[in-house]
Amino acid sequence: MSDLNDRQKDLLKAIVEFYVKSGEPVGSENVDKEFNLGVSPATIRHEMVRLTQDGYLKQPHTSAGRIPTSMGYRVYIAELMKEKELPVSAEVSLKENLWQSRHEENRLLKAAVRSLANRCSILALAVNEDGEIFYAGAANILDWPEFSDIDVTRFVLSLFDEFPTLNQILGKAMGADPIHILFGEDMEYEYLRPTSFVFCKFEGRGERDGVLGVIGPARLNFPVVLPYVKYMSNLVSQALHSW
Repeated sequence: MSDLNDRQKDLLKAIVEFYVKSGEPVGSENVDKEFNLGVSPATIRHEMVRLTQDGYLKQPHTSAGRIPTSMGYRVYIAELMKEKELPVSAEVSLKENLWQSRHEENRLLKAAVRSLANRCSILALAVNEDGEIFYAGAANILDWPEFSDIDVTRFVLSLFDEFPTLNQILGKAMGADPIHILFGEDMEYEYLRPTSFVFCKFEGRGERDGVLGVIGPARLNFPVVLPYVKYMSNLVSQALHSW
């Protein structure tokens, strides 16, 4: 649990959600205009400085606005956001699509990453227990300004050819929580700094688990992405053990 007071939590939530939507550093005037926090612009500016000093926000370049840090995102995910419920129609459609491929693992994982990439409009990947990599939606990341840097895009796409690097990144996930979120800001790879990884493990047919998830900017729409990743990983596990 964070040590933020309620006003600071409301402000952090507002900044994260505005930044996820706009992709632009958030100023106090943005918060004052878009969110009814019940405090003055001067108070908002003061609290933004405090959140920056405490490591929840950062100030990119010389901009007057702020953006969330990985610590800010983690507090938002753990304490402030509410996950969206998947529409029943989406659950039915996804299950029908995967069930047709359940007798062949490679086809199943290809269908899973395609569905996940389409639903979340992002790059989806899966790694089976033998270390084989499946991915879809590579073109989706080009819609995000964070990937306008060709070096960032090149490094991310090269992960599918360099399994030891991808395996090392996925291995950084700690804890018993079924879903894992990694921020490039916390890694040693320079070109991953604007990115994030969200993935779940799924039960393979052998002794080892596989991995299913997405790669995108740090400002993913986590209330939408997290339930899709969790649901899809559960579907894959069920499909692999349905026969």
